Amino acid sequence: YVRFHLISPLIQQSAENIVLFDTFVNILSHNLGEPAYEADVAQLEYKLVAGEYGLIIRVKGFNHKLPLLFQLIIDYLSDFSFTPAVFEMITEQLKKTYYNILIKPETLAKDVRLLILEHGRWSMIDKYQTLMKGLSIEALSAFVSAFKSQLFVEGLVQGNFTS
Repeated sequence: YVRFHLISPLIQQSAENIVLFDTFVNILSHNLGEPAYEADVAQLEYKLVAGEYGLIIRVKGFNHKLPLLFQLIIDYLSDFSFTPAVFEMITEQLKKTYYNILIKPETLAKDVRLLILEHGRWSMIDKYQTLMKGLSIEALSAFVSAFKSQLFVEGLVQGNFTS
């Protein structure tokens, strides 16, 4: 089991940064779909999660091939690229996801409660409005470069691994 949290102060600076981060993580997951399929067949699991403060990478499975899967994820992260078609598809999916969160009273109430309790939190309404105004491909590219340049890493490795 390997878990790394790539933390960046950049994410919480604005609602636009949070939306760009969500877009980045979704495109990264999309890009990894095909190359990581063989790992899935070999009973290795991975998950990319857009956390509040950074990207969480979780990988688990047999220890002798786990580093290869982790390296694949890191390679795709470091050489991040996307097409305009993928960008459009992911932003449309995010619009639906945000809207679905907004129409459920329990998730909206939780979001409002956390907005009141946590200093510097951006609401789902802020994120949805930012996404509806439109994002540019250039803004995403600039965000990803800035994100990769301002990272702090926490990691945990458990299991049958050597130091």
